[in-house]
Amino acid sequence: MQSPDHRTAAIRRHDLDWLRLIAIVILLFFHTGMWFNTWGWHVKNSETNVSFNYWMVWLHYWRMPLLLFISGAGTYMALGKRTPGQYAGERFKRLFIPLVFGMFVVVPPQIYYEHLKEYDSYWDFYKTVFNFVPYPKGSFSWHHLWFILYLLLYSLIALPFLVYLRSERSTRFREGVSKLLSNAFGILLIPSILILLTQILLRPYFPEETHSLTDDWAFFTFYFLFFFFGTLCYSNQKLWTSIGNNRKYLLAVSLLSLVPFYICYFQFRGLIRLPWDEETVETIFDVTALFVSWFTVITVIAFGQHYLNKPHPWLKHFNEGLYPFYILHQTVIIAIGYYICQLEWGIGAKFWSISLLTLTSCVIFYFVFIQSNKVMRFLFGMKNKNR
Repeated sequence: MQSPDHRTAAIRRHDLDWLRLIAIVILLFFHTGMWFNTWGWHVKNSETNVSFNYWMVWLHYWRMPLLLFISGAGTYMALGKRTPGQYAGERFKRLFIPLVFGMFVVVPPQIYYEHLKEYDSYWDFYKTVFNFVPYPKGSFSWHHLWFILYLLLYSLIALPFLVYLRSERSTRFREGVSKLLSNAFGILLIPSILILLTQILLRPYFPEETHSLTDDWAFFTFYFLFFFFGTLCYSNQKLWTSIGNNRKYLLAVSLLSLVPFYICYFQFRGLIRLPWDEETVETIFDVTALFVSWFTVITVIAFGQHYLNKPHPWLKHFNEGLYPFYILHQTVIIAIGYYICQLEWGIGAKFWSISLLTLTSCVIFYFVFIQSNKVMRFLFGMKNKNR
């Protein structure tokens, strides 16, 4: 039997639906911006602009953690109506199948455009995918679909904990967690310090540059903790409510954390000079960035539950299409961007053209080819329409 706290947590949270939509829109603009900032990426515009770096470096540290936090909350809710076996089967259908489909159908065009001049045709390139040589040496990759792979693994790893969390046996545990985290000080510092400790332990052995499932456990653990705290916070109504009540304090601390974050970043750009060596400044930046990640995510969650927990007739349709949109968006950005970036346009015109054309193309593709097609819905991890 579920406790009243469990039943309350099972109620549909419209704020999480809105925040998921906002996070995916941010991803659209972020990945379009990768054409034009000065960071390395699969493909780049001939002209770049450092101004993109300044807003994208902040988004970089919380856009995907926010999605993982929301996914953790959603995963807790998904288990409520299923047995553990049904839950595992549903995760397989909704995550593993789209991952495999995406790796063989959606992702390869991204790699093709990166090496387009090396092949006579797309088919000539596509045959190299089946050599199964991992990217960047070969053409086999999950690229942006790492999120789906990690979410699948997180869901299965966390399953015993989720079962425990939904049982009456967890009452004392949840009460203890609520005492620790149901204030601004606790919810800000305890999770962020835990995240920091894992990175201190793991990053010396798994440097940030690897970003591979097989050799970057620091990266894997960092995101898992956002997923974990999403399930934990959503499972406890008292804790969830306290997050929203403390939103002003969370916002103040989040804004303050941006001061050292950007001071260090301006040092990297040569805009200011700090009285420390480069290695010290880089360490301060890395530590601050971890706090910025958690502080920003929990602040967005707090303001979202206060202002966005409202239904809308279109919200259900938006959220149903977000998963296919995520799977498609980066490939469409690269395909459209490849041709737009060859035009003699300014960066602003190119950025907005790629963003809006990608949005339009993905929406049209969804309504025409996915929404009412059972096979496509299955391949993109969507539920049967009659359900």
